[in-house]
Amino acid sequence: MKDLYGILIFGLAVAVATMFVQSGVWLTFIMMSLYAALLAQAWNILGGYGGQLSFGHALFFGVGAYAQALGQLNLGINPWAVLPVAIVCGALVGLIVGGLTFRYGLRGSYFALVTLAFAEVFRIIAGSVPFTGGGVGLMVPLKEGVANMQFASRHGYIYLILVFVLLALGVTAWLRHSRFGAYLQAVRDNEDAARAIGVDPLNIKLKGIAISAAFMSAAGAFYVQVFQYIDPSIAFGPAVSVEALVGAIVGGIGTLWGPIAGAVALHVLADFTRNLFGELPGISMVIYGLVLIAIVMFAPRGLSGYGQPVMRLFSQKGRSHG
Repeated sequence: MKDLYGILIFGLAVAVATMFVQSGVWLTFIMMSLYAALLAQAWNILGGYGGQLSFGHALFFGVGAYAQALGQLNLGINPWAVLPVAIVCGALVGLIVGGLTFRYGLRGSYFALVTLAFAEVFRIIAGSVPFTGGGVGLMVPLKEGVANMQFASRHGYIYLILVFVLLALGVTAWLRHSRFGAYLQAVRDNEDAARAIGVDPLNIKLKGIAISAAFMSAAGAFYVQVFQYIDPSIAFGPAVSVEALVGAIVGGIGTLWGPIAGAVALHVLADFTRNLFGELPGISMVIYGLVLIAIVMFAPRGLSGYGQPVMRLFSQKGRSHG
């Protein structure tokens, strides 16, 4: 219950604060920070709690993004109706990828490289077939209105992405305390030992990758609605995968709030870098790489690793005064 109260307080705080913000710069910062938090939390479900480190989570992002765009453009379906379909498509692709990799015992660096390869294959296919717009990509027409999931201001998009982030936090909290979450972490820690006590690692990992892929696809669908454009490089390129894994690792993998902290920290750093260097091509990837190296070397538990001792210190002081 403590985790749920924290999630509710976080959601209310963001929602109320957003109501009083009118600056387009700050609204965009809040929106993109929540978007990055969703990416990081989606990766954290599989990489942090499942121990399956993916280098190609953009695969699921791209599937959700293209499903959202194609459902509107080719089938004429309302964006709200397409959204759950896009999420399911991402989860199904996750099950397919998981079935092809986990069934043959791929894990660790082998699994990471295979996911990267899948994302690259999908990028090439999306750039070659006509119904995806090829290398030109797809542009969703402007039809402003809540009914079309195209809001007049950033406020509407913030509330939408906030719902996704809260759902991802809720699922992560459930993983921390549920039997399935215990099984997933047991498979992460020692797959052979988990199998010996009756856990089916393949089944558990397939469910884990499906949940992770579903949230990643939701982020892809959200991206399409905000920017009204998607192409193969954006959808399946390495930038999305890097942002997801770096945000989770910087904040602290296998934690509830770490990916949120990591995503916000990275966006603060990205905005500072942009103001310092301008739109220098590739600078964000360089900064992410340097930050990742620094975290791995000096703070392997991420930012959340520093917060826990402080919280324990305050709780000890509280007990001593009591």
